[in-house]
Amino acid sequence: MFINNLLAAGKKFWKKSDTSILKDERGVLEPHSDLLATALAVIGFVVFAALLSRAYMGYEDSSFALENYESASLLAGTLAEAPAFRAENSGMLSASALDKLSGPDGQNERMKFFAAFSGNYPFLVEIRTGDGRWQWLIDPEIVEPGHFIGKHEKVAASVPVVIELNPAESVPGTLTVVLYKTPWM
Repeated sequence: MFINNLLAAGKKFWKKSDTSILKDERGVLEPHSDLLATALAVIGFVVFAALLSRAYMGYEDSSFALENYESASLLAGTLAEAPAFRAENSGMLSASALDKLSGPDGQNERMKFFAAFSGNYPFLVEIRTGDGRWQWLIDPEIVEPGHFIGKHEKVAASVPVVIELNPAESVPGTLTVVLYKTPWM
């Protein structure tokens, strides 16, 4: 009797005309909705991967500066005491020695000077007076031309120095070492 009541109740809710909806395939969009969901998931993953790689590139740029600032700072301190730059009076850099090293005739002196340092870290040395009247740029000629001009990552460190312009005049200045990133770093 319970089964008969159940069947009678089922007949009220499910009429013969209602079953045609289940067999009508014109309104079904099932396969296309899967493609749309898959496309949205792929686009989301690509955007996530792009953001993640951008964050990593930013971290890598910052890590180069953090890892190599100490090296540039130590190198600047060492160069401030280098005999090639020293004046006859102790504790000062000689403007004439800097002119010789940075000039076109100082190629041999520059090669000897940079030979004492590792070629794995290309760097240049910039020395300028505090008032900006004098400036010397000493760069190695062992790297390819244009290496220091491009968009290479770099880190710089400076130390204060005293520059002897002549035996009667000395001025304060800075010695800056600019260390460049090489492709293998």
